[in-house]
Amino acid sequence: MTRELPVGTVTFLFTDIEGSSKLWEQYPDAMSAALAHHNTLLRQVIEAHRGYIFKLWGDAVYAAFDTATDALAAAVEAQRELLRRSWGEVGPLRVRMALHTGVAEARDGDYFGPTLNRCARLLAAAHGGQILLSAATEELVRDGLPPEVSLRSLGQHRLKDLQRPEHIFQVVHPDLPTEFSSLRTLNAVPNNLPIQLTSFIGREREMQAVKALLTQTRLLTLTGSGGCGKTRLALHVAADLLEEYPDGVWFIDLSVLADPALVPSTVAATLRIHEEPGRPALTTLAEALKPRTLLLILDNCEHLVGACAQLAETLLQTCPTLRIVATSREALGIAGEVTWRVPSLSLPQPHELAQTDSHARITQYEAIRLFIERAEAASSDFRVTPHNIRAIVQICQRLDGIPLAIELAAARVKALSVEQIASRLDDRFRLLTGGSRTALPRQQTLRAMMDWSYELLNERERTLFRRLSAFAGEFTIEAAEAICADEQIPSSEILDLLTNLVSKSLVVFRDEEARYRLLETVRQYARDKLLETGEAARVRDRHRDWFVAFAERAESALQGPDQALWLKRLEAEHDN
Repeated sequence: MTRELPVGTVTFLFTDIEGSSKLWEQYPDAMSAALAHHNTLLRQVIEAHRGYIFKLWGDAVYAAFDTATDALAAAVEAQRELLRRSWGEVGPLRVRMALHTGVAEARDGDYFGPTLNRCARLLAAAHGGQILLSAATEELVRDGLPPEVSLRSLGQHRLKDLQRPEHIFQVVHPDLPTEFSSLRTLNAVPNNLPIQLTSFIGREREMQAVKALLTQTRLLTLTGSGGCGKTRLALHVAADLLEEYPDGVWFIDLSVLADPALVPSTVAATLRIHEEPGRPALTTLAEALKPRTLLLILDNCEHLVGACAQLAETLLQTCPTLRIVATSREALGIAGEVTWRVPSLSLPQPHELAQTDSHARITQYEAIRLFIERAEAASSDFRVTPHNIRAIVQICQRLDGIPLAIELAAARVKALSVEQIASRLDDRFRLLTGGSRTALPRQQTLRAMMDWSYELLNERERTLFRRLSAFAGEFTIEAAEAICADEQIPSSEILDLLTNLVSKSLVVFRDEEARYRLLETVRQYARDKLLETGEAARVRDRHRDWFVAFAERAESALQGPDQALWLKRLEAEHDN
C-alpha cells in the first residue's frame, strides 16, 4: 500500500554518499550497480519504518516520517545494513545522514520551506557513516531511543545558512563508527562570516552560477542595483565554499569607509595582520597573504572602486592561491575580472495568475516568498489568502523583485492591508521607509538606497539618467540620442554615458534586441529628480515629438514589404 505524505510537523531524513563524484569517475559501471543496490536498501528500510521517500536526487535520498522515533530507527538500521553489505570494487559506501524536525508545506509529492533547508545544512556538516540530529529532533527522541542507541552532544555549531547556531547531536550505536573528524560547519574553518538574523530565500540557481564562475576566475565581481541582494548572495556562496579555503574566508565590509587610502589597512586589520612602520600597508598585506589559500569578500566597493581595484590587482598578482569576490554597483575594471549581474528575485508571469492552482504555485516564487515571510515576521496577524495574493504579486512586480524594496513594503503590513500598500506604490519613496534601525542609513529607506547610487554619478551621468525617465518600458540608443541630447550633452556622448549607467547598474541592457530600460523603481526616482530640475516638460515634449515621427514612419511602412518588421517595432515601442 502506498504511504501518504506526512503533513504538519514532519521529521526529515536526508542522506547522501560521501565522495560519490570520485567513485563515479573511477568505477562508473560498478557505481551504477552499487547506487541501485543502495537505493533499494534505503527504500526497504525507510518504508519498513513507516517513512516516505519523496525525492531521489543523484545519490541523495530525501525521506519524511510522521514521528522522529521512526526516522531515527530507520537511520540506525540503514547504516547497519550499509556496513553489512558488500559493495564490490567501489569498496564500502560511506553514507552520511541527518535528521531534523519541523513544519513544511507538502505539495505535489514534494516539500517546501526552511525546515528542509536546515536539514540539508545539517547533512552538509556530517561525514560518511555519521548520523546527526538537530536539537528539535533530539528533544522528541531522547525519552524513547531504540535499543543500544545513545546520543552524543557535539555542542553548538553555526551551519552554513549563516543563521542561528544549532545544537547538534551524533547517534552512537555499538555497530556503527563513533569517531569522526570535526563537523563541516562554520566553526571548523577560520572565518568572520556574520550571523544573519533573517532567512535567505531561494537563489539556488544564482549560487550554482557563482560557484561555477569561481572555478574559472580569481576575481569575481557581483554587480547589480542597490538592494538586489549582492552581499547576502556572496556570504552564502562563501559559507558553502569554506572547506576549499583552509586559511579561511574573510568578509571585509567597506560600506562605512570613506577614505580610499584606508582600504589596505582595513583588510589587514580584519585578517589580524600587523602593519609595519615605514612600509605601505598593501605591501605588508600582500607578503603576509602570499602563502595562504583563502577567499576575501570585498563588500560595497562602488564608492572606493579605484582603491579596491589596486588592492585586488596587487594581491592577485602576489598571492597565487587567493581568490576575491567583490560586491559593487560597478565593476572594478582590472585584467582577469569576471563580472556577474545579480538578478532580481523570481516573479510569476501574468498568465500564471489565471491557473486554477495559482495560489500554491505563486507562493513558491522567490519575491513572493520573501514578502510573505517578512510580512509574517512584521505582523502575527498577517495571512496569505486567495483574496490578497494578487495584491502581493502586484507589489512584488511593481518593485521589480528587488529584495530590499520588498522587505520595506512587507514591513508596512503592521498598519496597512496589502491592497493599500499596492495602491500607494505610485508614491513608493514616501511609503517604503522604516527599515532596520541598525542598518546603514542608505538601507533604511528606498529613497536613501537610490540617493547613494545617484550621488556616485558625475554631473553628465546624472543629467542623462534623469532624462531617461521619459521612456516608458524599453528604448533604443537611437531614441536616447535623439531625445536626451542637447547643448549640454552632445549626441556623440550619449552612448558612452549610457554605457556608464549600465555599468553602474542603473540601466539594464538587453543584448538580444539591443534595447535598454530602467527598472520601474529606478525610473520613478529619476523622474522625481527630473521634475526637480524644471526640464521635465521639455524632455517629455521631445519624447512625444520623436515617437509621433516614429509612428508616422510606421504608418507608411505598414503598407509595404517591411510590414512584419514594423509591426514588431511598434509592439516593442508600445509603452512609449
